[in-house]
Amino acid sequence: MDRREFISMKPTAAASPTGIKVANRRTSTGLAKYSGSWTQAEAKHLLSRTLFGFKTSELASFTSKGLDTAVADILNVSSTAPNPPLNNYSSADPNVPLGSTWVNANQDPTYNPQRRTSFKTWWTSLLIQQDATILEKMVLFLHNHFATQTETIDDPRMIYNHNAMLRANALGNFKSLVKLVTKDAGMLIYLNGALNTKAAPDENYARELQELFCVGKGPDSKYTEDDVKAAARVLTGWRVTRGANPVIVSFDSTKHDATDKVFSSFYSNATVTGETGSTAGDLELDDLLNMIFSVDEVAKFICRKLYRFFVYYEIDADTETNVIIPLANHFRTNNYDLKPVLEKLLLSEHFYDMANRGCYIKTPMDHVVGFARQTEMAFPDTSKGVMVQYDHWALWYYYSAIIGLDIGDPPNVAGWQAYYQEPQYYEMWINSDSLPKRNQFTDYLLFAGYSKSGYTTKASVLDMADRTSDPQTADTLVADSLALLLPMDASSSLKASVKSALLPGGIPDYNWKDAWNTYKSNPGNTTNTKNVENLLILMYKSIMNLSEYQLI
Repeated sequence: MDRREFISMKPTAAASPTGIKVANRRTSTGLAKYSGSWTQAEAKHLLSRTLFGFKTSELASFTSKGLDTAVADILNVSSTAPNPPLNNYSSADPNVPLGSTWVNANQDPTYNPQRRTSFKTWWTSLLIQQDATILEKMVLFLHNHFATQTETIDDPRMIYNHNAMLRANALGNFKSLVKLVTKDAGMLIYLNGALNTKAAPDENYARELQELFCVGKGPDSKYTEDDVKAAARVLTGWRVTRGANPVIVSFDSTKHDATDKVFSSFYSNATVTGETGSTAGDLELDDLLNMIFSVDEVAKFICRKLYRFFVYYEIDADTETNVIIPLANHFRTNNYDLKPVLEKLLLSEHFYDMANRGCYIKTPMDHVVGFARQTEMAFPDTSKGVMVQYDHWALWYYYSAIIGLDIGDPPNVAGWQAYYQEPQYYEMWINSDSLPKRNQFTDYLLFAGYSKSGYTTKASVLDMADRTSDPQTADTLVADSLALLLPMDASSSLKASVKSALLPGGIPDYNWKDAWNTYKSNPGNTTNTKNVENLLILMYKSIMNLSEYQLI
């Protein structure tokens, strides 16, 4: 079975004690530490799943590190917040000069749409410029998990602060993060928490706290409608002062239900004792979260989501037993810290199992940002001005949205369907509409590039070839290029097919060698240089139009 047949294999419906749809048996490996060889293939797999694309130098560096150092470095994320988004949209904004940040400015409904676009473009630029750590992948994971929509929140300051909160806690304590999310201004607006009063309890956030954020909705998640109602009463009284600068989140004890809240047997018939006064909101919230996190299903639910995001979408009975359950135990043992769980997973024999390599369809962001990073495209620097920089980053944000992932605006509170919709999961990223657009994107940036504001962003195929180990030798150039751009080893027939794009019509290998060496020794020979460039464009296009190129 080849890899394309493998990813299209449909699961067999079968009963499962966890309620998870069971696939034909894939692998019986578990969380024992991987003890196999550490080669470029293993480094590539790690980088493909934890970064949005990787550079040639990053692949070489991580190949040389070995397993332990590679995983440690991937998880060594910076605690320094990136520079905030800027006004790239207008010199007429009365509160924010062009090139200055709007995150601390007064809200201005006139410029809210432009600031929201500025935010999305800025966030995309962080993916393009990411360092070789898991941070950006984890921020997207948490954004999908605690899904909000920029258009609903509207206030760009809240949108930015919500993102900053996820970023600062990306590998931190999950339980603590849930508390921060519960009191976050953007989430309070998005799920109506700021409207929740004792006179009219709003159940929206209380439901999603359990169903989507902590416990899940499988057959073992047996919370009740009464539990939703009781949690809504616990969460009464939180308020957002939108007109303030900065935005103020406060607790109004006069709006809070101070009676006791009794929960079902799923939560061991726990009671959250009603509190009064200015600290009542925090006290009851702590009791509520302690109760929720005492349930084993929380750890299993989060570990399944991490597994589907970083490893594979189908969880069969073997994986549930050998990976999910022990990983969930590890999560609880480490007091719900995320980093130890990711470390255990990324060091495991299961993660590097051949069945889990090259079987994950690239998300739209993996596709567009991965192209930028693997081709090492040159984007405008600060000398070109903020408007030019944002104009060119924006293409990546817009094109990701066109093919299915509008960063900042998942389709609903459950996130993107590709992360939860059985049985397709991330097979949903590819369809008859999105696949041609994916190919058009890479073709466009190989052939013409994106020109705007006097700058052209274009993949330099000459530089790409120059980064291979021996670009003058056609076979080596093809092999190295396939090794960088495809997640699996290329067959001899595939190498021959790609080589025929480089040397069409049976052109002898020595013709390529002569043309390349002439280009290197005499780049001023425009005719030869253009011929070399055109042949390389055809070669890289042939790789990027392969089905295998859509996989990581």
